[in-house]
Amino acid sequence: MLIDADLHIHSHYSKAVSKLMTVPMLAENAGFKGLGIVGTGDILNPSWEKELLKYTEKLEEGTYERKKTVFLLTSEVEDDRRVHHLLIFPDIGTVNEMREKLRQYSSDLDKEGRPHVDLSAAEIADIANELDVLIGPAHAFTPWTALYKEYNSIKEAYQSAKIYFLELGLSADSYMADRIKAHHRLTYLSNSDAHSPHPHRLGREFNRFKIQEATFEEVKKAILKRGGRRIVLNAGLDPRLGKYHLTACSRCYTKYSLQDARAFRWKCPKCGGIIKKGVHDRILELADTDEKPKDRPPYLHLAPLAEIIAMVINKGVETKSVKIIWERLLKEFGSEIKVLVDVPIDAIGEVVDESIAKAIWAFRNEKLIIIPGGGGKYGEIKLPDEIRKAHLDELKSIKVEIPNEEYKPKQTSLMKFLKV
Repeated sequence: MLIDADLHIHSHYSKAVSKLMTVPMLAENAGFKGLGIVGTGDILNPSWEKELLKYTEKLEEGTYERKKTVFLLTSEVEDDRRVHHLLIFPDIGTVNEMREKLRQYSSDLDKEGRPHVDLSAAEIADIANELDVLIGPAHAFTPWTALYKEYNSIKEAYQSAKIYFLELGLSADSYMADRIKAHHRLTYLSNSDAHSPHPHRLGREFNRFKIQEATFEEVKKAILKRGGRRIVLNAGLDPRLGKYHLTACSRCYTKYSLQDARAFRWKCPKCGGIIKKGVHDRILELADTDEKPKDRPPYLHLAPLAEIIAMVINKGVETKSVKIIWERLLKEFGSEIKVLVDVPIDAIGEVVDESIAKAIWAFRNEKLIIIPGGGGKYGEIKLPDEIRKAHLDELKSIKVEIPNEEYKPKQTSLMKFLKV
């Protein structure tokens, strides 16, 4: 079976996270999105564990269900250098064991969803290995709390501990990460790190697993590439839409070349803010190959449907107007992925305004203009005037020159990817 999974989210117990991040709300929105598996996030927090057990039914060890959404036990922890790590647990007993092992090194384990632990990356990984917990770097390239902010390699961070996966994060994709040859043996995870259950957050990045059933053991086999189980597709934002794709000021968001940022000693000459090195530049610093591993699954670049709608009607992405159109499309066609990829454009134009159908056509054909993000500000998408002014039946004849903004994703047919 093929099933889509988002394994890294947060609960309402983490800082800067929506109070709507509850088990019932997550199960409901996962269904709208088309996700079959969702990571619990924050499971090391005892209160979140109680909520999970209250609102779900246990299917088997490490696997829980609510309204056809399967939850796997996951959490994120921060080490002594503020690097974040994603953990995937086999069962609640192991969660409790790891909680007790980490408690003496953490002052916020019982009150924070994403606890800080006074241990190194290698020490946390050693404990995870001992307990058969899967561990890997979370959003590995982001410039604030990620592996490649503090280290220059996986080995330098984790030393002799076993690491089987790397989470790409919103500002990178598999094409970029594969520029580092040491990554070629690793499975890539593309997860949302969602802080709210809204449709432009939950599942904005996901993994398509080829497994026999939706359980922890099957997902583990896929991550470890065993028994024919595997990830057949990573899907997520065009990296240029990520908050940290290009090098930019974290206060005014002015973008800089790496050479200029160094010359300014990482202080913005316009506002005095801190310039943060972008994922694009960081990967180029570390790149040592142009090759790609033969077993690497394709990466499908997505733009959240709600953001496409918001762009067209010029409203905020979480406004009622956007939600009404989004719900109308899902009611008619079933899921967000189907609307973005599979449904004929003419059919979409019969359900909602033609301008939204044209924008979805532009997305499918990579004709949206993307203004890259950086410094903590998400990138933006815009619809070319030539397409905005055209009629649906004229779209195929429209030729639009899209500027190459530092990085042009390598992507072929969306339809081909979804048929894997």
